[in-house]
Amino acid sequence: MDNFHSILYVSHGIADETGGLKQALSLARNNKAPLKVLVMSPGFPEDLPDHKAKFEQSLLEQATKSVHSAKQAIKIEGDAVEISVELVSGRRPPIRVIEEMLRNGHDLLIKEAETHDRGRGFKAFDMTLLRKCPCPVWLSRPISRSRDEIKVAVAIDPDDKEQEPEALSLRMLELSGSLAGSCSGELQIVSCWDFEMEGYVIDNPWVRVGEEKLAQAASEVRARHHAALQTLLEKLELPAKQVVHHLRGRPEKSIPEFIRRNEIDILVMGTVARTGIAGFVIGNTAENIIQELSCSLMALKPPGFVSPVKAY
Repeated sequence: MDNFHSILYVSHGIADETGGLKQALSLARNNKAPLKVLVMSPGFPEDLPDHKAKFEQSLLEQATKSVHSAKQAIKIEGDAVEISVELVSGRRPPIRVIEEMLRNGHDLLIKEAETHDRGRGFKAFDMTLLRKCPCPVWLSRPISRSRDEIKVAVAIDPDDKEQEPEALSLRMLELSGSLAGSCSGELQIVSCWDFEMEGYVIDNPWVRVGEEKLAQAASEVRARHHAALQTLLEKLELPAKQVVHHLRGRPEKSIPEFIRRNEIDILVMGTVARTGIAGFVIGNTAENIIQELSCSLMALKPPGFVSPVKAY
């Protein structure tokens, strides 16, 4: 696996982040990439200048302690992974993170997920990164399985025939295949299709369509979607075994249910953007999926995405 060359891990430095750093260090080791731990400190009150240095030192010490614990947990010795720790303070922490990424050319951003009380979805800091960070964002949650048991899934929509969405799908397959190859060796490929018109006409007294015709139309929609998915999959030779799940239903419901039912540890998915335009809004479908997830997430932007955040 050699997909990333400079990994940035974002830490708050106020709690043990061994879990997230284990995932970050494992990725750095597998990709032979340096790992930078960026400790984000809120702007310290100006009327307490004597305490600022001690406060910031405590954050750095906690982050360094977590790094050490994570290295021990996954048996990384000495300088097998190049690691640096740096503290940045100020307002608007997510924006400062993206500025750091842009200035120094990091190509993967990792952070422990800040989740809601129900254990699903992501809070404001994480959502800002998902919306505005141009590089892949990995939001980690605890994984209890050993490395060779970790389950990886990727969500693919083959329907859009435009060049950029296809390029994004191929990149997601490439990354998730490499990731699965270094874990369980099996990649779960999830793709959803639906025949929405059926719900509109099946009980409509003004439009009489027989059940047989409706079933035939649904079968044709399924076949076209499946063929498009197969065409996409044939363009790559993945290192991991592929298990394809062709699910009927809306993705915002079907994908989170699949993740929970199959105990998936990591989901790779894309987000919808207006490419080439500075600014980003996650599409409704992607956001609805994201807010129902309880696993680690790697989210990718389409080619041509332009962040509204500037490096300087």
